[in-house]
Amino acid sequence: MAIKVARKIRDEIRLLNLDDVAPGQAALACSLADTLDETEAPTARAVVARELAACMRVLRALAPPVTKGDAVDDVGEQRKKRREEARRQLESG
Repeated sequence: MAIKVARKIRDEIRLLNLDDVAPGQAALACSLADTLDETEAPTARAVVARELAACMRVLRALAPPVTKGDAVDDVGEQRKKRREEARRQLESG
């Protein structure tokens, strides 16, 4: 069973929250991916694949940065781990 490119492209667009950032570019990427899935001619597939790759490069560059926790979040996470470890030690004897 062949993997559908359109589904993977839509998943990536959703994952990167690109619909809100660049809706037109996201729609173009989805359209190109649909075309790639439907086209059988090798030359046409190559052209569409190249354009889709270029479109996705633009979209990935526009994607909002992934936010990572700051030092306060890190301290909270360490505290949570210490509590869990202490709880395990109490339970085991």
